[in-house]
Amino acid sequence: MRKLAKHLKPFATGILLAVLLLFVQAISDLNLPNYMSNIVNVGIQQGGIEHASPDAISQDGMKLITSFMTEQERQIIESAYLLVSPSEENSKGKPYSKLYPEAKQQLYVKRELSKTETENVDTAFGTASSTFINVLRELSPPSDENAKEDASTSIHMKEIYGMQAVLESLPEAAIQSAHAEAVKNDVMQKQSGIMLSKGFYDELGVDLGAKQTGYIMKIGFYMLVIALVGGVATVLVGLLSSRIATGVARNLRKQVFTKVESFSKKELDTFSTASLITRCTNDIQQVQQLIMMGVRMICYAPILGIGGIIMAVNKSAHMSWIIALAVVVLIGLILIVMAIAVPKFKMIQKLIDKLNLISRENLSGLMVVRSFGTQEYEKERFDVANSDLTKTNLFVNRVMVFMMPMMMLIMNGVTILIVWVGAHQIAVSSMQVGDMMAFMQYVMQILMSFMMLSMMFIMIPRAAVSAGRIAEVLETEVSIADPEEPNSFNEKSKGLLEFKNVSFRYEGANEDALHDVSFTAKPGQTTAIIGPTGSGKTTIASLTLRFYDVSEGEILVDGVDIRDVKQAELRSKIGYVPQKGILLSGTIESNLKYGRKEASDEEMKEVAKVAQALDFIEERPEQFESTISQGGANVSGGQKQRLTIARALMKKPEILIFDDSFSALDFKTDSVLRKALKEHTSNATVILVAQRVSTIMNAEQILVLDKGRIVGRGTHRELLETCPEYYEIASSQLSKEELA
Repeated sequence: MRKLAKHLKPFATGILLAVLLLFVQAISDLNLPNYMSNIVNVGIQQGGIEHASPDAISQDGMKLITSFMTEQERQIIESAYLLVSPSEENSKGKPYSKLYPEAKQQLYVKRELSKTETENVDTAFGTASSTFINVLRELSPPSDENAKEDASTSIHMKEIYGMQAVLESLPEAAIQSAHAEAVKNDVMQKQSGIMLSKGFYDELGVDLGAKQTGYIMKIGFYMLVIALVGGVATVLVGLLSSRIATGVARNLRKQVFTKVESFSKKELDTFSTASLITRCTNDIQQVQQLIMMGVRMICYAPILGIGGIIMAVNKSAHMSWIIALAVVVLIGLILIVMAIAVPKFKMIQKLIDKLNLISRENLSGLMVVRSFGTQEYEKERFDVANSDLTKTNLFVNRVMVFMMPMMMLIMNGVTILIVWVGAHQIAVSSMQVGDMMAFMQYVMQILMSFMMLSMMFIMIPRAAVSAGRIAEVLETEVSIADPEEPNSFNEKSKGLLEFKNVSFRYEGANEDALHDVSFTAKPGQTTAIIGPTGSGKTTIASLTLRFYDVSEGEILVDGVDIRDVKQAELRSKIGYVPQKGILLSGTIESNLKYGRKEASDEEMKEVAKVAQALDFIEERPEQFESTISQGGANVSGGQKQRLTIARALMKKPEILIFDDSFSALDFKTDSVLRKALKEHTSNATVILVAQRVSTIMNAEQILVLDKGRIVGRGTHRELLETCPEYYEIASSQLSKEELA
């Protein structure tokens, strides 16, 4: 995977932007449970009252609450509140009588405080309130449990003021004891302060229902905005990840295709065609899918997981052990699944290669299969490869199917555990219901982040295998490369081809395919090459085009070693007609102009006439615009050969190589075509590889090959007298009269 990381550099800006958006998305997702907790705790349980200290309090209320404070707490409260008249206006220009309609005399109003000051005031007021509640509980008769419960849930200030004399007569030690107990429980302090604040607000005529509704509406609006921001961020991340992944895949396909185009036959023999197709399609698709999911998950999951842990611990540090337990169990499950599934992913790509190979062989050789009646054998062969791939995929899918319910079981089990532990925390007033609900959601987010990472850990090995296969193609050293400082051809001599002591051996072969071959092919002349199958005729054509490099010796074109010039420049001088005619999908015109796009229609008709193709082209309704299917499947073998000959002639090359290109033609067409070629290519060097003596007998120079060596050289007449091998070939094809 690291080898392909460099392909992400062009998309660095998009990746950075996606990561920033993922932070926005994660922050949005992490804040929603917190706001939900506020709605439950503050909006519902606390009636919309956020702080333990009220915004305003009557003089009687202040006298009551300060009687349960320490001297330090009294100073904090006195510095936080101002004594004002109901007719005075607040900072917003509203009289206090409108905010607190039941206020008949001067009242204490909280001034604007900093966050730290607010926390100190809330703590002081909450501690005093909790002390007051504890005192009320102690004053209730031991048998009156309902009274104790009522003392902790409802405060009626008129009744309390009626008990003022009793409260003032309490011994200092009882108050100190209640105060010490109140300091121990932070949650109880806040709840007691809220409870007492409700009583003070009610005393001043505040509409508590409206206050609660306003708070819930406000927090609900915040949640909607956060959800909208998170949703927009999610959509943008999805868009960016898709563009990045498809962009990387596009570049990889282009690079792999370009690299394969630069391969010599040696590299093409190393990689099968089916494997190269798989690497260019399925393997790159695996990498694309990983990048698309990775940008969204690999970055998002850690942010969500770490943020969820921090937020959950802030809600309840006492229950953090549940997170650790859930994560350990989940990681154990992931490791087990990976140990089982990852080796299978490595097998899948090889099985896809095998299936593609069998499919390609069967489809390309379908006529051969039918002619031998081996359809059932091919079906069985395909079925075996298909079944192996299916079984492996099913095995992996079964493991994945098993994983999801196990993860759901873990998540549901954790939910039950949180509710059970949280209920006990709520019962002892050390946790609120909203905090338990938020903690539950944060734990689910943490587990979801681990699930995302587990999915990535399962995808990464498979994509890593594919990435390795792609890198293998891209990093393959091409055996035939252009020189760093290329030479140019000699302009004075055009088309002169020389083989000097050339020997060549195929990779892994025990013997030379060509050994010490030397000859010169001159412009304006035809050099024919003949010999038995496997004698090295096609190898000479391949070496001339530099599909392979010679093992020994040198090949010169216009006096320059072909290894010292650019391949494109060399091949621009050569027109090649292969043994097997290959046409590309398109039209006859697009095929004929394949080597020279700027050629005119007159030139196209001329070369078609020379190649004896014009007659059957003009018989077609669309003539040169007639469609050619893939591989030229909709034309006969002879027509295909004539079109490939015309395509080579259209290039107007200095050297023409015909590699047994007349084998599909009848003798009459062969004769007419060769005569037309002689006239059309009078200035070109013609290399004619053939099996038929009648095709080459008029060549100026005939080379006879046998087992990679030149065993005869001369004209047809000379070779009949001096070369037994040539005479043997000729006598098998010609009559005695023709030989004479």
